[in-house]
Amino acid sequence: MASQRRVGGRPGQITVRDIERAGRVIGLEGLTVQGVATALGVTPTALYRHVDGKFGLENLVGESLLAELAIVDRPEHDAAEHLLSFADQLRDFVLDHPGMSSYLQVLFPRGKSGAALLEGEITSLTRRGYEPDAAAVVCGTVALLAISLAAAEESQRRGIASSPGFQDQLSASQRLLRTEGVLAAAHADLPEIGNDAYFRLVIHACLHGILTTAPPGRTVNEITASLAIPAAEEER
Repeated sequence: MASQRRVGGRPGQITVRDIERAGRVIGLEGLTVQGVATALGVTPTALYRHVDGKFGLENLVGESLLAELAIVDRPEHDAAEHLLSFADQLRDFVLDHPGMSSYLQVLFPRGKSGAALLEGEITSLTRRGYEPDAAAVVCGTVALLAISLAAAEESQRRGIASSPGFQDQLSASQRLLRTEGVLAAAHADLPEIGNDAYFRLVIHACLHGILTTAPPGRTVNEITASLAIPAAEEER
């Protein structure tokens, strides 16, 4: 039997769990207060009794989804191997949940699920010899790189899917790189690699720099001192 939707009168009785379920079905990318209200057959006002506007709705749905991300931590992995695996797993999760990259980039952590993810990574790195402060900086930096690369990939996917002329524009851009003077010379011998290989290439290169500068055992103050960076800028 089809569910009946309330058209007028007093708003229907809903719970936070109802809002969460409806929001998950819609997904973060298309999430709106009006969309969830329509899905539940209530007015937007009914949602505002449970969530603090669009931001609160995003928090509810985003943290619910993020709670499903369980990073596999292999004890035999050293710090470099673990961080590469962490980046891979984070990218896969973000790409599997459209809109998650924006959710994570705006503010992180927003709630308990995000905090638990950070806590887990800091714990994993301290087991590999990192001081807690350095572990927080290192895992946060790797997460930022992974999320940013995934966001760019997601944006391109969205463009291909939603813009009929995007693929033609992409092909035109690639032709420019192959035929225009200095650009053509610079790109002539570059190998063509897919998104997966490109991601791992960039993460590998960045990890080399991160782990050279911030190896296990160093505190953040020691890391900044080794780079001749003041631990705190003087107030102007």
